[in-house]
Amino acid sequence: MAELKEVKVRVSRKYTIYIPKAVAKAVGLREKGYVKVQVVGSKIVLEPIPDPFDVALRGPKFAETTFEEFEKESEEMQRELFS
Repeated sequence: MAELKEVKVRVSRKYTIYIPKAVAKAVGLREKGYVKVQVVGSKIVLEPIPDPFDVALRGPKFAETTFEEFEKESEEMQRELFS
């Protein structure tokens, strides 16, 4: 598929903008996902916000822990919170 660079969309009633499916797919946006909207000068910039569960399940892993280490940390946090 050719790289998508630019698409013209119409602003409809109540200033609604519909993102074409090809654009959404190109940036990994899913239905019911969220985007950050910024005004930069005279431009509107939309940036997809990654789903935290997707990132946790499919994103790069940068740390390792054992169940025992996780349990110990959990117990320490619970003591701090509930003592």
